[in-house]
Amino acid sequence: MTSADSPQKPLRAKLRGLRTAAFGADPAGERMERIRRSPNFADGVFQNPEGTGAARPSSGSMAGLMKTYFRKEERVLRAPAGTVPVYATTLADIAEPPASGLRLTWMGHSTVLAQIDGRRVLFDPVWGERCSPFDFAGPKRLHPVPFPLRSLGEVDVVVISHDHYDHLDMPTIRALTAAGTVFAVPLGVGAHLEHWGVPQSRIRELDWNETTEVAGISLTATPARHFCGRGLRNQQHTLWASWAVAGPEHRIYHSGDTGYFDGFKDIGAAHGPFDATMIQIGAYSPYWPESHTDTTPLPGAWPDIHMTPAEGLRAHLDLQGQQATGVLLPIHWGTFNLAMHAWAEPAEWTRDVAEEAGQAVAFPCPGQPFEPAGTLPVDPWWRGVSRPIARPWRGPDGARAVVREAREELGLVAER
Repeated sequence: MTSADSPQKPLRAKLRGLRTAAFGADPAGERMERIRRSPNFADGVFQNPEGTGAARPSSGSMAGLMKTYFRKEERVLRAPAGTVPVYATTLADIAEPPASGLRLTWMGHSTVLAQIDGRRVLFDPVWGERCSPFDFAGPKRLHPVPFPLRSLGEVDVVVISHDHYDHLDMPTIRALTAAGTVFAVPLGVGAHLEHWGVPQSRIRELDWNETTEVAGISLTATPARHFCGRGLRNQQHTLWASWAVAGPEHRIYHSGDTGYFDGFKDIGAAHGPFDATMIQIGAYSPYWPESHTDTTPLPGAWPDIHMTPAEGLRAHLDLQGQQATGVLLPIHWGTFNLAMHAWAEPAEWTRDVAEEAGQAVAFPCPGQPFEPAGTLPVDPWWRGVSRPIARPWRGPDGARAVVREAREELGLVAER
């Protein structure tokens, strides 16, 4: 049989046909050479700080995960029981400069518009209906976008944390490209943007701890503990990052997706403290089976690449030098069904641990603008559309365990 007669060729051709533009492009040429020179690239892939015990699930754990994921009673808990309230954001809400100089508007999931010192920074914009390369399959929105992208107005810089579909959405990027904005992205992600028509001159591609300036705003790509990829053939050739953003008067931090690691302390020491942090607290994989009575959850399929709410609070305290200062805005929850936990569990768990720590947390519904220096939205709006939540993290000691740990660590720091 000749290679032309190979039965595998039609299958490969079909798979190539399924690779739509939304899959993006692999880094090549000078971009790939720069990646190879990165101190964070070794053995042919980008490396995580402190490594990861499980960046991706094993085939055995994935099989068990999928069995539970598609179980009807589990699926019901992972979605709201009613219509998610969305703030009726108007152009006037975000057109008027914030009195304090800093305003944040959470659009849902990890998308946040930050108005900082007269500039507008848009993090991880996703206006698509599904976080998927296809418009007919993949996780679908649990609530609509607060307002059309065309109503957003001018944006000075779009910041991308990594190239997963729930953070990098091709239709949204193309729409923003037409508006002429600048894009700040981790190393390698520029290949996707160029493939979608973004001019190279408008792409600022950064390795960890590199900084660029746009319209007087400083943007630094800081380390995160995650992974990358938009297809089955995942080469790990695009970097993932958190971001420290500083204006003349204010500093903010966006975690992107990350597992907890000690590097938050270094980021805080170098770039903080922050007026506000946007911290990933949803889509974690640790969970409590019915028979598990301990207040510490069991590790799920990939425990090292997303944070639980308790870890998210700990990260915020690390960024702030172990002080309960600034405002924490929980992100990466409520919009897409991406994990095993109950839909509103991240919000309830965050509310508990933050209250015990005395940490200010903003809980806006999608589209609700607020100023961290002003009155914070704190109403637990999700309860009106949430099914009952077991709250196993409380246990006999409630949420105090993570707070005790942070205070003990602060005491050790003071003794040094």
